[in-house]
Amino acid sequence: MPETKGKKFTRFITKAFRRLERLLFLVKSLISPRQFIYLSCVLVGISSALAVIVLKTFAHWVYKFAQYIDGFLHLPYSNSAFPIIGILLTIFIVKKVLDGELHKGTAQIMNAVARKNGILPRKQMYSQIITSSFTVGMGGSAGLESPITITGAAFGSNFAQNYRLSYKDRTLLLACGVAAGIAAAFNAPIAGVLFAIEVVLVEISITAFIPIMISAATGALVSAIVLNEDILLNFKQGEVFDYHNIPYYILLGILSGFVSINYARTFRSIEKWFHKRKSSYKKGLFGAFLLAVLIFFFPTLFGEGYESIKILANNNPERILENTLLSGFKDNRWVLLVFVGITMLAKVYATGLTLGSGGNGGNFAPSLFVGSYLGFVFAKFLNLVGIDRDISVSNFTLVGMAGILSGLFHAPLTSIFLIAEITGGYNLMVPLMIVSSISFAITKRFESHAFDIKDLADKGEVFTDNRDKNMLNSIEVSKLITTDIKSIRESNSLEELIEVLKTTSQILIPVLDENQQLIGIIRLNEIRPIILSPFQVKHTSVKEIIRPPKEIILYDETADTMMDKFENSQTTLLPVLKEGKFLGFISKYHILEEYRKKLISMTIE
Repeated sequence: MPETKGKKFTRFITKAFRRLERLLFLVKSLISPRQFIYLSCVLVGISSALAVIVLKTFAHWVYKFAQYIDGFLHLPYSNSAFPIIGILLTIFIVKKVLDGELHKGTAQIMNAVARKNGILPRKQMYSQIITSSFTVGMGGSAGLESPITITGAAFGSNFAQNYRLSYKDRTLLLACGVAAGIAAAFNAPIAGVLFAIEVVLVEISITAFIPIMISAATGALVSAIVLNEDILLNFKQGEVFDYHNIPYYILLGILSGFVSINYARTFRSIEKWFHKRKSSYKKGLFGAFLLAVLIFFFPTLFGEGYESIKILANNNPERILENTLLSGFKDNRWVLLVFVGITMLAKVYATGLTLGSGGNGGNFAPSLFVGSYLGFVFAKFLNLVGIDRDISVSNFTLVGMAGILSGLFHAPLTSIFLIAEITGGYNLMVPLMIVSSISFAITKRFESHAFDIKDLADKGEVFTDNRDKNMLNSIEVSKLITTDIKSIRESNSLEELIEVLKTTSQILIPVLDENQQLIGIIRLNEIRPIILSPFQVKHTSVKEIIRPPKEIILYDETADTMMDKFENSQTTLLPVLKEGKFLGFISKYHILEEYRKKLISMTIE
């Protein structure tokens, strides 16, 4: 049977990749490890940029197509139906192609670094691209940046695995992929570097900056060459910063902090509500229908929403009311203000419905959307009530994005430099610093972790800003449990206990019942005088020498919690229980030794 063109092309691509792989293995053997890392970060940067190009281009085409359908069919608001199709398609792909499993959010990147030695599954290199393309491209009210960062991280992680690089290099390339993704998505290489450092890496040395910077620069360069400028979020103009407006920027920072807190808590509530529902298609249809209703009334909730941000920042905000039920009130500034304010508050519900019902995307773009709308509403309100008629609404629209981004993701440096880069200059550096730092300080006071990793952080499954806790929580304590333990029953005699002691070097003997549940502990140093006396051996029962354990370790506890128990009990050996049954003992010294090894291996140089 003759070979089809599709099969020939697939075979050609496979051969090309295998040749490239053999070439890279050859290059690796000829150059130094550091030089190979530099080469690797360029290749990871290119891969991440290409993923960005695919995602952004597809989303942009679908957005334009939806607008065309509106105009061609003369059916107002027909684009409300697109998100329903997109979310249901995403659910179908997850169930039929991805084995029913799709991990969302940047939290999994931190989890991979903290708990999985920087390893991300190979399917993350394509699953995020496919699913988020359908969800966001078809109008789901979410962002593409989270899928982009996961894809970039997966490219870096799998590249390192394929070429047998160490944990340090694997984590470094993972961060390079993240940096390149953000840099390519916004043509903002500095923001990409800072995001990788603020959000992904816990510890980093100066020398690790170089590969990350190379990767971010590569991603931004490829994006700038290939992507149409209209697809990217950028602003060519920006009004001059007026220092007289500093009090207003302080107020905007405070508002940003509390809006961020409300966004985080509302989103988590919506997500938890959907998580309790089991039927994926019914859940998807229900959530997508509610989203379609929201988009019907507030069309700018369609997709990422970057087009509407540009409209607000470019001093022609009345265009926001086009193709809405209020299009006849375009010249009424108060109607516009109320509409923008309600849309801002509705965005978290739209994003929660999109992601909770089964779509894929992130909260990076929604945070910029909410921030720009907040800045616009705040400045426009001051303008309309006459408090300050000369205030720059455009500047506040731009600076507001940094406030919400900083508050939600706890990444003030990323927020500052991202907005500075996409506005084409650093005229707004002072207000960006004011708003971002105030918003971050407020949200940090009420939300100790960035909202997308809060659940994992509460379980001790991701890194926090506590270095010791980071290292301890990365230890796989299950491998440190000594399970080959001699035990006795409460009904045994002391003579039988002595026979057990002859065959073991244990200093603690667990006493178990018939169900393997722990009754108590016998400590060798306490019973030594008794077992050396034949009289006491004969007249003392096991029950009399049993002592309760000073602390009990549960199998699923983190090393950080275990160390607290060791400290409280002032002992170096504690029993471990799993589902109520005795499993073995764990030693404080074993944990500390593993901590020392981890500390050495996780310092990225």
